[in-house]
Amino acid sequence: MDTQPIPFGSGGLLFLLCYFLGMIAIGWFSQRAREQNTLRDFYLGGSGVGWWVLLLTLFATQYSGNTMFGFSGKAYRVGFSWITSVHFMIAIIVGYLLYAPILHPLSKQHGVITPTDFLHHRFGHTGVNILAPLVMILALGNFLLAQLMAMGRALQGLTTLPPSQAYILGVLLLAAIMLIYETMGGFRAVAWTDVIQGLILMTGFAALLYMIWDKYGGIAEATHALQASVHKGDLAKIRPPETLGVIRWLSYLILFGLGASLYPQAIQRIYAARTHQALRISLAVMAFLPLFTALVVVLVGVTGAAFKPGLSDIQSDQILTLLLRDVQESSLLGASLVVVLFSAILGALMSTADSCLLTISSIVTKDVYLRFVSPEASESSLTLLGKWLSWILVGLLAALAIYLNTLPSKPTLVKLLDLKFDMLVQLAPAFMLSLYWKGLTGRGVFTGILGGLGVTFGLYSTGWGAAYGIHYGLYGLVVNVVIATWISLAWNEGSGRLCQSPHHRS
Repeated sequence: MDTQPIPFGSGGLLFLLCYFLGMIAIGWFSQRAREQNTLRDFYLGGSGVGWWVLLLTLFATQYSGNTMFGFSGKAYRVGFSWITSVHFMIAIIVGYLLYAPILHPLSKQHGVITPTDFLHHRFGHTGVNILAPLVMILALGNFLLAQLMAMGRALQGLTTLPPSQAYILGVLLLAAIMLIYETMGGFRAVAWTDVIQGLILMTGFAALLYMIWDKYGGIAEATHALQASVHKGDLAKIRPPETLGVIRWLSYLILFGLGASLYPQAIQRIYAARTHQALRISLAVMAFLPLFTALVVVLVGVTGAAFKPGLSDIQSDQILTLLLRDVQESSLLGASLVVVLFSAILGALMSTADSCLLTISSIVTKDVYLRFVSPEASESSLTLLGKWLSWILVGLLAALAIYLNTLPSKPTLVKLLDLKFDMLVQLAPAFMLSLYWKGLTGRGVFTGILGGLGVTFGLYSTGWGAAYGIHYGLYGLVVNVVIATWISLAWNEGSGRLCQSPHHRS
């Protein structure tokens, strides 16, 4: 089976080039719109954004091109049971609602910029100020690596280059474009490009389902094909999950609902909401989007399992590309739609990556360098340092992404995502519980995170508990909460600081 799409012709490549140049132009215009050369202006867009821009920047960050490749590949491998991805994408919004309405007015009141700024004001604990940024940087680095790998895989076959060369070109070229507009315009550039990418993605999801079902038929045809398949395991893809599968569903719901809602870049977008009403409207609309995004990707993956059987795990992450190859061959309209859709996918990959990069840069610059290395550094020098850090970090991760592609056993995109959430979920007590319980102390949070991470990585190294279907990070979270609660009660350090905004005091 040919596992590559038809290479884009000169017209398709010209469209991609214009699209990428447009993103760089947005970076230039956003640089011109800069109000001040300060950290708040560079990392939060100054006074913030309205609900429409906030909605689309949250959408483009949460539903990246990686979702289209990783989730469709997972649906290919496990079938209809991956419909749970719709549920846990909705669970993320529930996670936001647990803390965002309280955190937003606090962020405005105290002028916080980075996620750790809130923890510093809330606890004033040196250990938390060191450990929390480290967890965020590791998790975001993992996520950024997944985006870079997806960039390479997305470009494979779009040119006449050999797949390995196309992968390297995709990683380096798209990373460079992302770096250019992000370092020019900061959060404004990221948010403005997200608006365009979000609109195209919304349209692209609808066009994607139409194109593939028009080519292969609807979900009934895919189900019948899986029933008649002679490939091992295909019949299980249309059956309801057994007990272990249900446990995995619940595990994913909790892990994503708590972990993904604590994306550091999402926390910064909560800070960047211009008003409380803008935040509430954005989250209300976001609650419905999984029905038009994650659900579409699952149906695409199942269709691929029915009509493109026998792919390996790594090849399954390219199932979207394989189906679009057939759409390309069907008509000139199909070929044109594929070009537009791939432009949106590549843009969405860069959108998610630039959000991760901007947040890592802000954490290292403000929470590490300014707080512990050079407290007297000027705002302009810190902004410049953040830009240089972005280039260095992407250079290192791009090299790692290229190296991983040379390994015989390559990590799947969903596996990389799971690891990130197992780490981020350990921050749930610090950001969520602390807003409701004044007695939660910095010592308790610090020790709890250490214990949770120790359990999580200990289980990863031993493999114990994998057969039970529960993510390792949730075992760690239970230990985390128990330790944090016990220490906070045993060594009461007084009422917590910054627990509630003026709007939420009893």
